[in-house]
Amino acid sequence: MTFAGIFNTYSAIFHSAVFPIVASYVVFLSPVFAAVFLGIVFWEVWIRYVQLSNFLSLKYTVLELRLPRDTFKSPLAMETVLHSIHNTADGSHYVRFWNGETRPWYSFEIISIEGQVKFLIWTEDRRKNNLKSALYSQYPGIEIYEIEDYAKDFQFDPKVWKIWAAEFEFTQKENPNAYPIKTYVDYGLDKDPKEEFKVDPLVHMLEWLGSLRPNEQAWFQFVVRAHKKEQRKAGHLWKATDVWKDEASAVVNKILIRDPKTKVAGELNPDTGYSKLPTISKGEQSIVESIERKLQKLPFDVCVRGAYLAKRTIFDTPFGIGGIISSMKQFNTEHLNGFKPNGKKWIAQFDYPWQDYKNTRRNYLSRRFLMAYRRRSAFYPPYKTKSLVLNTEELATIYHLPGAVAGVPTLQRVPSKKGEAPTNLPV
Repeated sequence: MTFAGIFNTYSAIFHSAVFPIVASYVVFLSPVFAAVFLGIVFWEVWIRYVQLSNFLSLKYTVLELRLPRDTFKSPLAMETVLHSIHNTADGSHYVRFWNGETRPWYSFEIISIEGQVKFLIWTEDRRKNNLKSALYSQYPGIEIYEIEDYAKDFQFDPKVWKIWAAEFEFTQKENPNAYPIKTYVDYGLDKDPKEEFKVDPLVHMLEWLGSLRPNEQAWFQFVVRAHKKEQRKAGHLWKATDVWKDEASAVVNKILIRDPKTKVAGELNPDTGYSKLPTISKGEQSIVESIERKLQKLPFDVCVRGAYLAKRTIFDTPFGIGGIISSMKQFNTEHLNGFKPNGKKWIAQFDYPWQDYKNTRRNYLSRRFLMAYRRRSAFYPPYKTKSLVLNTEELATIYHLPGAVAGVPTLQRVPSKKGEAPTNLPV
């Protein structure tokens, strides 16, 4: 159509009798359209505002766990503790959208400050008593202290300090949340062997943390909250789905169902007319069993962070960065899952010098990382990130209180066993 034709068409519409009526309806309904448009645009802004206001109004505490020397509990004890904090309640619409209440989250941390190794838990002050009770019930000889937040005490000066930090993601690229990592069950710790026969995956991390020198620090942070259905199911406006369970089902079906069109598990038996049992290898059978075991336990959303901080004069790239990465590799397997640094998050993305002129981006991201770390922000703004799904068995593997097999001299432990006085003492 020529320009003249287009002009004549629009001119006819403009001068028709229908145009004034349509225009009057548009003007009449414009406040409604404007309200809907502004509501969509500013809804996310409002949610961020009320959540941040609620976060700043609450008190938080950092608990230091001092282990007894005679700890013979398997990581199953920590699994039981995790059960006690698995809370999927978000509250009513009013408290969520007006008061800014969120699902409770915790930060389990293992740190080393100049070789002094500590187990810490960050939590809301109002939830600490429940957490303490769960810890005391499983570790009777443990001592718990409320301490100052070490992350807030750290003063970052880019001329003096250098930071390497990363968030970890799964090694599996397709359906990553379906595959489990190597857990304490795979290490045989569920059988609770004697200390001299234990192979604890945390020992490597603790030994490395204990070898840090003066003016060096290393932080591991596992921010967790109970996982629940949140994503909308395809074709449904309100019905939610559990994406990681859908991923797990897809992996299992791909292994067991040989003909996806007919949904037949293996070939048909010509004599009976029924399908044959699928023939799978031992490796495939191991994958199916591991995935099914993961599905049987309570899931958590988890953000895994690691950081190496040192004075610029002694910053040791192979020792520091290599130690962070190798500590997390103790949970990796080739046929299932594992951890690797996310090359697009924080300082881990700089592999070449020309990616960051005069460390401008590195220094900026170092400050951003410290803010996210101090706030333990992972699931909500301002530092919302993509989380991993780990069940209680996996989470207890990467964070549990080790026994005497962890002979790190700088690991904070209770100096002696305490007991009550006999009841039959003379007055």
